[in-house]
Amino acid sequence: MRHRPKKRFGQHFLHDQGVLARIVDAIDPRQGDALVEIGPGEGALTRRLVERAGSVTAIEIDRDLADALEAEFPRNRLALHRADALAFDFGALPAGARIVGNLPYNISTPILFRLAESGSRFRDLHFMLQLEVVDRMVAAHSTPEYGRLSVMLQARFAMRKLFKVSAGAFRPPPKVESAMVRMTPLHGEDLPQAFAEVVRRAFSARRKTLRNALGLAPERFAALGLDPGLRPENLSPRDYVRIAATCAL
Repeated sequence: MRHRPKKRFGQHFLHDQGVLARIVDAIDPRQGDALVEIGPGEGALTRRLVERAGSVTAIEIDRDLADALEAEFPRNRLALHRADALAFDFGALPAGARIVGNLPYNISTPILFRLAESGSRFRDLHFMLQLEVVDRMVAAHSTPEYGRLSVMLQARFAMRKLFKVSAGAFRPPPKVESAMVRMTPLHGEDLPQAFAEVVRRAFSARRKTLRNALGLAPERFAALGLDPGLRPENLSPRDYVRIAATCAL
């Protein structure tokens, strides 16, 4: 398959065979795994996943690519959804599904937030993303890269940056470096209802102190053992869970 990349879909097709082999080794798919690939594109990774797992479910928005994939793979090997990943119901996927993909960099954060809503259903998630985004996803608190994305994902997943990938591994090459990341769900209690709003408020005023960003009473901070003079990036994901559990914003 040789497809002309479309800018509106943020398409950069991975073609480096060494990188593809390394990705498959990191995922380590087995026969019978419920693999779900977001944005299979020209099928470079899809073929390897099908070979190892037997079958793959894929989500592809580009009609031309979807037509070519359906022409290549029988339906018992590739179950293709012609859909936008930003609108796809990931909660309808089978429990234990394994999510993989080379995500469009221009919409990667909204997709990650959508996946996080159903994260406990999945076995693991492996993504190729912009290096800068992966560094934010795995960042420790009190570091420059740490922010809203770090907290929202680390509260739900154990994060691991696997390896970097140069721009030349793609067609056309992006203007940034990339990296593979593994996300493994943390199976525990559900997050408080106010969690997402607490994190959003905190990091919408990143340079303010927690006292000014969240507007909580001093006794609330005292009960939690937190210094209201700290800044949002100084708290761990668990601290935000604790704050959200004690308030309704």
